[in-house]
Amino acid sequence: MKIKRIAIIGAGTAGWLAANHLGAELSADQNIEITVIESKDVPTIGVGEGTVPYIMNGLKRFGISEAELLLTCDATFKQGIKFVNWLDTEQHGENAYYHSFDEPYPGGFDISRYWIEHGGERPFDDVGIQARIAELGLSPKRKSSAEYEGDLSYAYHFNAAKFANLLATNAQKRFNVTHKFATITGANKDTLGNITQLLTDEGEELAFDFYVDCSGFSSILIDKQLQVPFVSKAAELLTDTVLVQQMPLADDEDINPYTTATAHKAGWIWDIPLTNRRGTGFVYSSRHMSDDEALRLYEEYLGVESGSISPRKLPMEIGYRKEFWYKNCVALGLAQGFLEPLEATSILLTDFSAELLARNFPREMSEMEASTAYYNKVVTYAWERTVDFIKLHYCLSDRSDSQFWLDNQQAATFSDELIERLQKFKYRPPQQSDFFSRFDLFGEKNFLYVLYGMKFKTKSAILSNIEIERSKALLENNDQLVAKASAHLLKHRDWLMGLKAAAARS
Repeated sequence: MKIKRIAIIGAGTAGWLAANHLGAELSADQNIEITVIESKDVPTIGVGEGTVPYIMNGLKRFGISEAELLLTCDATFKQGIKFVNWLDTEQHGENAYYHSFDEPYPGGFDISRYWIEHGGERPFDDVGIQARIAELGLSPKRKSSAEYEGDLSYAYHFNAAKFANLLATNAQKRFNVTHKFATITGANKDTLGNITQLLTDEGEELAFDFYVDCSGFSSILIDKQLQVPFVSKAAELLTDTVLVQQMPLADDEDINPYTTATAHKAGWIWDIPLTNRRGTGFVYSSRHMSDDEALRLYEEYLGVESGSISPRKLPMEIGYRKEFWYKNCVALGLAQGFLEPLEATSILLTDFSAELLARNFPREMSEMEASTAYYNKVVTYAWERTVDFIKLHYCLSDRSDSQFWLDNQQAATFSDELIERLQKFKYRPPQQSDFFSRFDLFGEKNFLYVLYGMKFKTKSAILSNIEIERSKALLENNDQLVAKASAHLLKHRDWLMGLKAAAARS
């Protein structure tokens, strides 16, 4: 039996990412019908506003113009994440490091061993130039840069609701995806457990061949109908609650070309600049901080009077589905699982999983079993290693100002894989061969920035004179590139406002 009719339940970022990935892959087959079903009764979460450069692969494949993205989604450039006070302020004072998007290999040469031996007071960020470019508030692109190209690698911050609308418009116009409003209340299944029909609150029975559950935390199909178990990661990642508040941005206020992640005594705060506002979130562990204290510290961070804001409170159940693809249903987005958005994990995992589904989509029911086993193996691996990478930020901290940070440093909260990697990195820096799977979404360059940004200790290496001299020359070249950067890179706000002005004139 051929698979012709695909239903995507949920019309948030996950649903429309899935529609575009499937549309781009399957649109040549005129027999395929893709329908996105949106409930008017269920609002989208809409707090995923940060991305990593991986997002560009899909946007280009979908045929979405970068200018359109920037202009319609209040978007700004993201050159990485600035981590503030993730180390003990008593010992280190006010501290910060960058996990930037540029390669920590100037000229393709790894100078991490030189930095370990001779870095002195220079931050590890200096092995690249992007941290300093971002700190200067410069754009990663020139005015003359082509779409999706720049002097430096970059991603985006954007309004999640507007981004979903952009994806929706593209999927419908370019890939003939159908958009239907209906509230799904249940499903019918055959004797093998496959879903045959969706049931709506108006008594409709909607029949499809394949179903993609993008219904968010409701997990209408993968949980409530198919009852796929949830694998909790609460023992490794201890935060479980977030307060979310949008803040206005003054017309003349600088727009940082990076996300800021500021640690506090029981978690961290994200601060994401858009062209017209800041998206902020206070992430914390309810086992280590009361709701009242969280609100007080959040108000303090935002610089507002007590009682002047009413942030939205969202519980975070950290973990993922034991199986992402079960029978004729795949879960994506929050229906698939959730990790705190410390490294823009939500959109990354959704985008990766949706693309993988599209690339391996079965054309007939007989192909389902082989595709299912492979898909679940790959996505489980990606989730497990992403959990490890998020945990890395906590377990490396030497903060001791609360039980939250002490608990995070307990080896019982580490996976065996993370313990093994950290043991290895005590003797030498991470290298590409440590991340042998192409499904490690965070590899050696990501680990390098976080490990040495947080002052992880690796045994000194014996370096040749050639390696020493080349490393010194490359660091000096980095310094020269940074000194010259403002001559050809505009301030971030100026670049974005220049694009708006040009669009208004055309």
